[in-house]
Amino acid sequence: MGGVGVSGGAWFVSHAGADRAWAEWVAWQLVDAGFQVELDYWDWGAGDNFVLKMNAALEAGRFLALFSPAYFEPERFTTPEWTAMVAMKEKITPVCVAEVVSPPILRPLLAPKLFDLGEEAARRVLLEAVSGPRRPTAAPVFPGALRQLGGSGPRLPGSLPRVWNLPARNASFTGRDTLLVQLRQTLAASSRVAVQALHGRGGVGKTQLAVEYAHRFAGEYELAWWIAAEDPALIPDQLAQLATRIGAAPAGAPSADAVEVLLGELRTRSRWLLVFDNIEDPAILAPYLPGGGGHVLITSRSPDWQAHASPLNVDVFTRAESVALLHAHGAALSETDADELARTLDDLPLALAQAAALLTNGLLSAADLSAELARSTAEVLAEGRPAGYPVSLAAQVRLTTTRLASDHPGAAALMSALTLLAPEPFPVTTCAGHLPDNVSTPLADALATRLAGSAALHAITRHSLARVQDGTLQLHRLTQTVLRDQLTPDQRRQAGRDAEALLTAAYPGDVGQPRPGPPGECCCPISSRWTRPSSPAERDGVWSAMPAGICWTAARPVPPGTASSSCTTPGYGGSARTTKAPCGLPTASPALSTTPRTTPVPAPWTRTPSSAAADS
Repeated sequence: MGGVGVSGGAWFVSHAGADRAWAEWVAWQLVDAGFQVELDYWDWGAGDNFVLKMNAALEAGRFLALFSPAYFEPERFTTPEWTAMVAMKEKITPVCVAEVVSPPILRPLLAPKLFDLGEEAARRVLLEAVSGPRRPTAAPVFPGALRQLGGSGPRLPGSLPRVWNLPARNASFTGRDTLLVQLRQTLAASSRVAVQALHGRGGVGKTQLAVEYAHRFAGEYELAWWIAAEDPALIPDQLAQLATRIGAAPAGAPSADAVEVLLGELRTRSRWLLVFDNIEDPAILAPYLPGGGGHVLITSRSPDWQAHASPLNVDVFTRAESVALLHAHGAALSETDADELARTLDDLPLALAQAAALLTNGLLSAADLSAELARSTAEVLAEGRPAGYPVSLAAQVRLTTTRLASDHPGAAALMSALTLLAPEPFPVTTCAGHLPDNVSTPLADALATRLAGSAALHAITRHSLARVQDGTLQLHRLTQTVLRDQLTPDQRRQAGRDAEALLTAAYPGDVGQPRPGPPGECCCPISSRWTRPSSPAERDGVWSAMPAGICWTAARPVPPGTASSSCTTPGYGGSARTTKAPCGLPTASPALSTTPRTTPVPAPWTRTPSSAAADS
C-alpha cells in the first residue's frame, strides 16, 4: 500500500511495500511539480484507520500505480486496490518501476518505464504520465516549491551516492519485505540520529539484509560507508578512510584524530548512512556512534543493544521465503521436496543457499542431499560458501563455539551436553548447585549457583546459539545437529556424562516414587540414544525424569492415568520399555548418545534406541 490523495483530485500512489523508495521519490517529484499527494509514510499517524484511509482514497483520488513484480503478489494490499479500480471502471495511471508482466486485464494500459533512466528523464516520464499530453490551461506552478523550503529530495532509487563503499548487491536476495519496510520506517521516523541494530543467529542473513537496505534506499543518502567491525581494532582505520574521502581530514592523519574530526563533521550533516557489520560488544562501538541527522545500521549476533540502538530481531525465513530462495538459486525441486528441505534446514538462509548450490551444480539430487543430511549435517553444511557470506554454516558454528569456549568454558560445556538432548527448553538454572560430583569442572563452575548459571546463559545468548527464557535454554535444531556432528569421540563421551548429570540435577527423585515438578516448568528434554548411567544416583534421576503416567506442562502437573500418547524409551542396561506422555509434549527420555549418528533417525520422541549403546 502506498500514498493516498483523498481530496481535490489529489493522487493516490498505489505501491508495494518493497517499492517504498520509489513511492517516496514519485511523491516528492509530484509535490515538487505542484500536485497534491498524500503519502502514508509522511502523513498518516498512529491511530489512523488504515482501511478507511484507503477507501477514501479510492473514492476521491486519482490512481497512480507503481507496477513491479511485488505489486502483483496476491497477498499484498495492492491487489484489492487495483481490482477495486477495475471494478469501478475508474482510470488507472500506471508506471513501471521494475520489469514486470502485468495481469491480462491490465496489459492494454500503457505503462511507461521509470527504471533504467537518468533521474531527469524519469522525472519527465512521470510528469507526462500524470499530466497527459496536453497544454496547460493555467500558469504552471513554480517548480521550486519544495526547494524554496530548504528541501533536498531523494535521488532516483538505484542511483548511488558519490561517497559509497558498500558490498555488491545480492542478485538472488529474496523476501524480507516486512523487515525492510520496518527498518526504513524506524530509521526515517527518528528526529535525531537513528541507530538500528539487526541481531540474530549466525546464517540468518543480517548482513544480506543490511546490504539490501543500503542499495534499495541508496537514493535517500548522500554518503554511505560500510565498516567491517568483527575486529574492533580495525574500526578507526576504516572511519579515518571516510574522513579522508570527504575531505574532513588530510591523508596520513593519525586515525584517532581523523575519527574525531569525522564524527564532528557528521554531526553537522544529514542524509548519511554508516553500517557497522558483525560487531558483538556494544560498549566497544559506543564511542564511534556520531550524533546528527544521519542513520547508523548495526549487524550483530548479540541482542544487548537497548542502551545504544533500537534492536530488530532477524529470524529465519518464512517457509514461502525459503522455497522462493531455493528456486531463485536455480534448484530444480518440486514444491514438496523444497518444503521438506526447508523444514530440514530450519528455514535458515545460509543453509538453504548452501543446499541450493549443491543441487544447482548437479552434484546431488534431492534424494541424495536428503540422505547426506541425515548421515552428517555438519559435513554437508561445510561444503562451499555462498556469495555474500564469509564462511559456510558449519565453519560459522565452529568459529562461534570456539569463541564461546574461550569466553566462557562452562557455557560451551553446557552447549555440548545439550546437543545430546532434544531441542526442547531445558531448565538450566534449576540444576544450579545440584550437579553430581562426576560432572566436568567447567560445567560445575558454570552452574555452581543460579547467578553463575544466568551468566552462562547470557554468554550463550550473546552469540545467538540458542533461545534463553526464564532460566531455560533451547538450542536451535539445526545448530544443535551441526554441533553434535562436530564433537570428537572424547568430547561426545564427556558431553554424555554432563548430560546425564544435568538430567539428574533437573529431575531428582527415586525411581519408585516419581514426583511432579513445580508448576511453570517444562519437563520434556529428549535425547537420541541411551547411555547407561554412571551411578545409581544418576540412574534414579534419569528414571525420575520419565515417570510412568506423569508429565509436566508449562501450566500445571498432569495427574497419572490420563496418557494420550506413548514414547518408546530404553530400559537400564539396554532393554526398552514404554512410558506414557499424558500431554501432547514428549516425555523426558534420557537416552544419550556417545557414538556418532550414522543412519537417519526420526523425530526424537519416537526414536528406538540401540541395545548395543556404549557405556559412558
